[in-house]
Amino acid sequence: MRQSQYFIPTLREAPADAQIPSHQLMLRAGLVRQVASGVFTWLPLGYKILKKIIEILREEMDAIGGQEFLMPALNPIEIWEQTGRVEAMGDVMFHIKNRDGLVLAPTHEEIITYHARQHIQSYKDLPQIWYQIQNKFRNEPRPKSGVLRGRQFLMKDAYSLDSSWEGLDESYRKHYEAYKKIFTRCGIKFFIVGASSGAMGGKQSEEFMIESDAGEDVCAISDSGYAANLEVATSAIEPVGRISENLNLEEFPTPNAKTINDLIEQFGLPEDRLAKSVVYIIDSKPVLILMRGNDELNETKLQSAFKTNTFRPAEPEELLQITGANTGSIGPVNLKTSIKIVADNLLKDANGLTSGANKDGFHLKNIDLTRDCKIDEYLDLRTVREGEPCIKNGSPLRIVKAIELGHIFKLGTKYSEALGARFLDSEGKEHPIIMGSYGIGVERIMASYIEQNYDESGIIWNKALTPFDLHLIGLGLSKTPEVKKACEKIYSDLTGLNLEVLFDDRDENPGVKFNDADLIGIPYQIIVGKKNLDNGKVEIKDRKTGERKLIDLNILKEAVLNL
Repeated sequence: MRQSQYFIPTLREAPADAQIPSHQLMLRAGLVRQVASGVFTWLPLGYKILKKIIEILREEMDAIGGQEFLMPALNPIEIWEQTGRVEAMGDVMFHIKNRDGLVLAPTHEEIITYHARQHIQSYKDLPQIWYQIQNKFRNEPRPKSGVLRGRQFLMKDAYSLDSSWEGLDESYRKHYEAYKKIFTRCGIKFFIVGASSGAMGGKQSEEFMIESDAGEDVCAISDSGYAANLEVATSAIEPVGRISENLNLEEFPTPNAKTINDLIEQFGLPEDRLAKSVVYIIDSKPVLILMRGNDELNETKLQSAFKTNTFRPAEPEELLQITGANTGSIGPVNLKTSIKIVADNLLKDANGLTSGANKDGFHLKNIDLTRDCKIDEYLDLRTVREGEPCIKNGSPLRIVKAIELGHIFKLGTKYSEALGARFLDSEGKEHPIIMGSYGIGVERIMASYIEQNYDESGIIWNKALTPFDLHLIGLGLSKTPEVKKACEKIYSDLTGLNLEVLFDDRDENPGVKFNDADLIGIPYQIIVGKKNLDNGKVEIKDRKTGERKLIDLNILKEAVLNL
């Protein structure tokens, strides 16, 4: 491809609103252009790379028996209403105002199940792996970070259909291994974390991540190999436990102590013997939640524990009505009304605790959770902290930002039961199809690769994703006919070897050409100038290392093939 005829609108500087390296470089290298908040046009160079990623995805999905579909982005809303996900998705789902009853699909579990219900009849029709590579639409409230969080994006979404839970395990394993191959082939350094299934539902899920300051996910990782999304991460921190001295309850005035830190500073109380109480309205019922000290309640864990996403913190007037006190004076003893009480696992059967007295300006100390109140359930509800010991070997946890590349779910029968997708077993008994869901953000692969492979000059592509194999750069073409003639022959010879060559035949000065070449990041540059050509040589530059070599023109083809 001649660069003079190829649309690559490079920029010297990134727009001010591009804050992360991948966003800046994708704009500067002429890969994408933004047309609205969270909406991008893929330009020829960027789309060429995107198609290479798609081909890797397609090859690895086909290798595990996947069958490619193309499903509609427009979906009937009633199918989504049957699974309860119109409410679960909330404002994230686009509704078509002038076509009642249609939505833009943010994912396709419902439509896959709709087709399975129509055509899967017997256990003999299973297992199946169905996938597609298609646009998705999500009304992100704050689109940012370029293509990492957009309102329209490409997803490779796959779905497994099985007749047994063991079959689901095998389908899940196939996708797990396929995803590792995909990201490895793309040249991305990734890690895998246990994750929350969220609005997707299901028994188990894992995310494929890269560590990056540009990420919106937060993960806990350690040198032991432990890795988990902060939404589900646990640690081996010791429980509060019991102390031998078990004194009677004692109320004491705390008129100026509203927080855990206030109690520590004003009364010298140890943090691990302080119990923070919060009240949530969960499925319309109040629940008091007891946490250790300054531990943060993890709402994703709360959602998983209560199997609902219908919850919220109680309003101030509700707190007073339910507990008899305002924020800062609430505790598990002497509540005004009888409500469910749950506590974090670290507080299991603890004593010697201090918490609010359910009377404004007072606290109780020497609380024994086995003696003074009824804890209905102990649950893992806290967010782990930096430096806590990991559950594998006790090595300290690091809390890092991460970009999610892919997510795999064991859905189970949530969708098949809601939409009536059933099969008959060998004895003629009816069962819901057992499902899995597996997604990869296609643009995220490109952005994540760039986040890991760039320098001050631009992008550094590898062989798998590079838009062209070689960048042929002719210097002074309009002034030196011999250079132009040599470049034309090199271009013809190399394209004749089935190599993809971008030939910079533009009438630009060398500085512009070199800057653009480094910015675009094709792995090898062949530089043809009069000085070297007079000696029968051309220069080859390795974009990644910066190493330059002079090669005899008569052995250039062999040298290129050796690369």
